[in-house]
Amino acid sequence: MSTSTSTTTPSSSSSSTPPSVKYPRPSWFKVWAHAARPHTLTASIAPVIVGHAITVSSLLLPTEQHTSFSTLHLPSITLAWAAFACLIQLGTNLHNDYADFVKGADDEHRVGQPRATQKGWLTPSQTAYASAFCVSLALAIGYPLCIVPSTTSTVSESKIDGLFLFIILSSAFNAVAYTGGPYPLGYIGLEHVSIGYSGLGDLFVLLYFGFVATIGLPYLVVMHAGLMGVEEEHDVSSSSSSTTVSLFFGNGGEEGILFLSFLASIPVGFLATAIIVVNNLRDRTTDVKAGKRTMAVRFGERFARCEYGLLVLFSYASLLMACFTYFTEDVYQLSRYWILLPIISFPIAMPQLRAVAFGGKDGAALNDHVGGTAKVQFLFCILLSIGLRKVYSGAITATTTTNI
Repeated sequence: MSTSTSTTTPSSSSSSTPPSVKYPRPSWFKVWAHAARPHTLTASIAPVIVGHAITVSSLLLPTEQHTSFSTLHLPSITLAWAAFACLIQLGTNLHNDYADFVKGADDEHRVGQPRATQKGWLTPSQTAYASAFCVSLALAIGYPLCIVPSTTSTVSESKIDGLFLFIILSSAFNAVAYTGGPYPLGYIGLEHVSIGYSGLGDLFVLLYFGFVATIGLPYLVVMHAGLMGVEEEHDVSSSSSSTTVSLFFGNGGEEGILFLSFLASIPVGFLATAIIVVNNLRDRTTDVKAGKRTMAVRFGERFARCEYGLLVLFSYASLLMACFTYFTEDVYQLSRYWILLPIISFPIAMPQLRAVAFGGKDGAALNDHVGGTAKVQFLFCILLSIGLRKVYSGAITATTTTNI
């Protein structure tokens, strides 16, 4: 029993005594900035911005299914979803700072950016408990989003959306399971579980920083506003399922909110995954020693460089596919070209591609390109959001002109 207790305490590992003597401690603010890495939050904010643009654009469509959206408190739900996403990432970053140190991946040979626990600026307990605080706060914000109000003329009640509850809970679990380690998973006997160490980090980022983060807000609109609005005016049993289908796949030639969100989440997720790919490419030598079996470790340097190139290039190629195969209705004849607006960011992506996919930069020389790839993703998403708004506003203008 005493052995079990020691494995679940953040400060109990024999390697968890930071080398505080070797490295002078920066200011309090800089120490926690190194641990939390707030500069990485663009990977959480960017997909929410895209999802918000799709949601707002859908409100412009003059159809019966969308008229009820006008009563939705979209700003508050957007802020709550963005806060949840950011807190999950902060929790993941802090737990990674803790767990990579106690598991031996972050030692004196680290070539990446400084880590607070590894440098001895924070103890493992401090970073582990800070991670737990962020994840707990994320759960407190995320759980109310799972409550779907259901209102009819005779009944006023709420229900829990099981799918979204799973997303909230799995996001919180993955925040600590990404790197794993003795705390807090050791309390439930899962201290050896690690998404990143098993080579599933790329898939995790694609799913949660691509699909989930982008589709989350439009999904909330469908569940909190789309179905609720129909219930107020029509029979619940006959309307709710058909409304969900029409919003997903489109109705009468108009594109569905969720389906468009899914398509948009692909390049968003690919670019987010590219960030972790260059990170793992940089760290593969020290990861091998720590038993961290990332994709770059499993399949080698050449695979990682090819993966990075394909992820970035396909993100831009998907814009052409959307322009000429998705927005095919007559009302999009002119405005559809706005979807190509993110191509403006390609010159910024070129130095990253030359260095990572086609070049020979390695080790610490790749540090700048981790941040560089994050900047590409953020700018791509901002331009994609603007482009989507322009596509739909142009379609509305074309429809109005035709009707006149």
